[in-house]
Amino acid sequence: MTNETHKKVATEPNDLGRFFIERANAGDVDGLVALYEPDAVLAFPPGNLATGHDQIRAVYERFVAAAPVLTPGRQHPALVSGDLALTSATLTNGDVTVEVARRQPDGTWLWAADQPSVGP
Repeated sequence: MTNETHKKVATEPNDLGRFFIERANAGDVDGLVALYEPDAVLAFPPGNLATGHDQIRAVYERFVAAAPVLTPGRQHPALVSGDLALTSATLTNGDVTVEVARRQPDGTWLWAADQPSVGP
């Protein structure tokens, strides 16, 4: 399946969370990986760390293969300090996501660190 969702870029830190839901529901692994800096860290599945695009891609290939249907949770306002932002959402199951986004030289935002399930 070819997906075009990854062509959108995050102009605000909270765009990343919206794009994640869209791209995961579309099965767009490339689009999911494109939300991260090349050396980003993803703590998923719980208890595991994936570092860099290759490892993050492997995680999302397995994730998308399970064909999850994600429902947007409640996105919290981003806490921005210069070129860094803390993003967070409360998921429909009560878990909380926490991410660190960084403004890129072109003004767009990418995640540098992603903890997608902190628990209730």
